[in-house]
Amino acid sequence: MRSVKIFLFFIFLFSSSPVGAQYNTDRLLTIGRSALYYEDYVLSIQYFNQVITAKPYLYQPWFLRGIAKFHLDDFVGAERDCTEAIERNPFVVGTYELRGLCRIQQDKFTEAIADYNRALHFTPDNRSLWHNRVLCHIQNKDYDEALLELDTIQARWSQYAPAWNMRADVRMQQKDTTLAVEALDKSIEIDPYDGRTWAMRSIISLSRSEWKDAEDQLDHAIHLLPKQGGYYINRALARYNQNNLRGAMADYDAALDLEPNNFLGHYNRGLLRADVGDDNRAILDFDFVLNLEPDNMLALFNRGVLLEQTGDIQGAIRDYSKVIDEYPDFHTGILYRARCYRKLGMTQKAELDEFKVYRAQLYQHLYGIPAQKGRRSQRKRSDIDPDKYNQLVVADEQEPEREYQSEYRGRVQDRKADMEFLPMFALSLEAQQDEVNKALHYDQQVDEVNRQRRARTIFISNRHATLDTTHSSDYFSYIDSLSTAINNSPLTTLHSPLTTHLAPLLLARAVAYSALQDNDSAIEDLNALLSILASDPSSLTTFEVLALWQRAVCQSRQSQFAAAEGGSVELAMAGVKSDIEHALQLSPQNAYLLYDYGCLCASQQDYEAAILRFTQALELDSRMAEAYYNRGICHLHADRTVEGVSDLSKAGELGIYQAYSIIKKYSNNGNR
Repeated sequence: MRSVKIFLFFIFLFSSSPVGAQYNTDRLLTIGRSALYYEDYVLSIQYFNQVITAKPYLYQPWFLRGIAKFHLDDFVGAERDCTEAIERNPFVVGTYELRGLCRIQQDKFTEAIADYNRALHFTPDNRSLWHNRVLCHIQNKDYDEALLELDTIQARWSQYAPAWNMRADVRMQQKDTTLAVEALDKSIEIDPYDGRTWAMRSIISLSRSEWKDAEDQLDHAIHLLPKQGGYYINRALARYNQNNLRGAMADYDAALDLEPNNFLGHYNRGLLRADVGDDNRAILDFDFVLNLEPDNMLALFNRGVLLEQTGDIQGAIRDYSKVIDEYPDFHTGILYRARCYRKLGMTQKAELDEFKVYRAQLYQHLYGIPAQKGRRSQRKRSDIDPDKYNQLVVADEQEPEREYQSEYRGRVQDRKADMEFLPMFALSLEAQQDEVNKALHYDQQVDEVNRQRRARTIFISNRHATLDTTHSSDYFSYIDSLSTAINNSPLTTLHSPLTTHLAPLLLARAVAYSALQDNDSAIEDLNALLSILASDPSSLTTFEVLALWQRAVCQSRQSQFAAAEGGSVELAMAGVKSDIEHALQLSPQNAYLLYDYGCLCASQQDYEAAILRFTQALELDSRMAEAYYNRGICHLHADRTVEGVSDLSKAGELGIYQAYSIIKKYSNNGNR
């Protein structure tokens, strides 16, 4: 009887759709949407391509592929896909909105306005569309139209603070800073917790040399938006002009931690380091600037001064000479080079340089050429007067930030909260190695499966790698080869037990499906594997544990996607819990399962249960950095700051460096 059941099961198994078979387009769309949610943009495009090939008349795959391309910064391709979607269904507002954003990224503001006009025809009360259309008018310098639309917005939504920010933006473009200040003050009155508003207000204070006011405003902006490097650059300027060199230096350091390639940060920090005698590190800053801009003569001259001061006279002469070749009348540079020549005993060259400067100064005296005016404390970046080599650099124009509103703006990780839990561990075909910790995650049962050598090596990872076209194609080919092997497996249990042949193949195919975001197919294979194991009394517990583990993770991923789509997840999460608990009954010493159980509890905001599971995992593996990190986040959510910071410190020590930014936040702000 058992053989008959197994035979019937195989009929079902072998008739299930492998990768090469014709997929249901609805299912392909769902898989593509899931890949899109998990930011596997290239992979999602491949799924949408299949739907477009099968049913090119549907608008959804064109629209969804446009979203994926938008996130890959392919704005031309995304715009083209949106146009195709609109041709198939001209009544979907989101398509016009997305195409408008694509056009904005290409500076096609007039075309974007046309899209927003069309979208507002269908949804006239969509405030985000009004917001973006005003910004497009500002970009087109159509200030009167922008002000008229702002009147409409503020009549409908009187407490909408960003409208006052946009009004201030218009007034700043019109050089009316008085009205701009009034608008920003009104915005702050409505919403004092928008860091961008404080930053806009500081731009006006900086332009008026109101250094203390600018610093106070930037203090607010940085407190609310601590990861904006430009805010630190501006506050450094305000502090420098109040003779707070230590504070300015700290701000440049902070800005460069956030934006390592920031030109202004390196140039100005180099000047400050030179002021305080930190010459060698100042040279490093100017080296960096010159790597960015090899023809920046003012940076080159500053480096020459520093090389001279540190004893590299030949290097200083080299830099001075390049600057003098570019600016033959730069007297300061000529005198500095003469001084270097004298240090090397090259008297004749030194005298030639000195005579050139003496002759120019005599000419000035005889013909009454006015002397250079006193130096300002800073210069515009486009101002390349070599006599201003030692002045701080500021941007030519400080444009206010213009934030377009849309659910498509920014990647998913940009919309996540600061204290996201690290994901579950799962089986993977990709090895996870950290830069600091080179050791692979190890589990005895996974090792037992790998020793059978019937499929690719399986690893343990809690990072879902995004796949490019080549990599995903390799996975599809691998699944096809596994499907062929499964279909060719013997149906008899007399000489070749089912588990011996099929278990490694089904498990490997399920893991490969997981990598391709096809969690439904992965779960089908895992269900099949568990059914075989239940039918075979000689089956190995190892495969049952791994199948339950992977099925729990796939179900959890499905639930996250379903929740994002507004679906119900209670039943699915119950299945996740059941699988993990069953696996733990079979393998109670598996630290990864205990960690995943903790992740499940944390996702349901049961922080005490999560802490217990993470603690149990750490008792088995004291170097599991992820467990320390997630337990620390749980402690913070439970208002236990001391315990939370302690766990995060340990996680940072073990290589999870994002823990330090959270530690810093809680160290600065105290308890929640």
